[in-house]
Amino acid sequence: MTISFEKYSDILLDAYQTSSRGDEIAFKKKEILDDIFEYHDFLPNSILFVGFSPVLLKSTYNKVYVTQISNYVQDFLTKHKVDFTFVEFDSIEEKKFSAVVAVNEYFTFAETDEVQRSLVTQLVNMANNFIVTTLKDYKNQDFRERDFSYPVMIQNGDNKKIFFEQYEYDSVDRNACLGTNYIVDNEGVMLVGPFSRRAMFFKQLAKFSLDAGARSFLIHKNLMYKSIIKKNYEHIITINL
Repeated sequence: MTISFEKYSDILLDAYQTSSRGDEIAFKKKEILDDIFEYHDFLPNSILFVGFSPVLLKSTYNKVYVTQISNYVQDFLTKHKVDFTFVEFDSIEEKKFSAVVAVNEYFTFAETDEVQRSLVTQLVNMANNFIVTTLKDYKNQDFRERDFSYPVMIQNGDNKKIFFEQYEYDSVDRNACLGTNYIVDNEGVMLVGPFSRRAMFFKQLAKFSLDAGARSFLIHKNLMYKSIIKKNYEHIITINL
């Protein structure tokens, strides 16, 4: 049985809390997002974050909403006095937000093309102006990235954790896999998953976006995104609505 993106978001928060560089990570991620908005000469009056993002800890945006996070993440944000509103994903009204931010290859958390298309359509319907997301270049990825992500060690004093992902591909559908996350510390190894994952290609996301009503699709050439829990770089994509 596969588990939800909410649980993946818990892993991201775990890594963030473990790091002694939490503030630096949050500032860097916010700087990237601000650069994207500046590039498009756009200042959102409301943003929906899908899943946990370190940006939330340094947010200066007007209205911030978060979805697909657990009570664990909500309690953490509240404890750190983050001004946010939680919304249930399936109850979000159409055209509710200026921008939607769904990074960490959000659209790859799906079993089929149809589910991916549905996720893209849902996010397009939620946003008025922009969607910000990320993808790896699956067409040209290094063969070593197919089975495992590049591991990352996160440390805060004597507290050390190693994070990496392992992908088990379907024997028939080579774009579909089950992803399991490994968290290694002094106490042993914890496995989280499996998550249903599916490769998504740039042209595929562009088609799904335009079919759903988007006006344009842009892969940013000079900006890259790196998750907290792996060293692989992802391409930043903006979908203009």
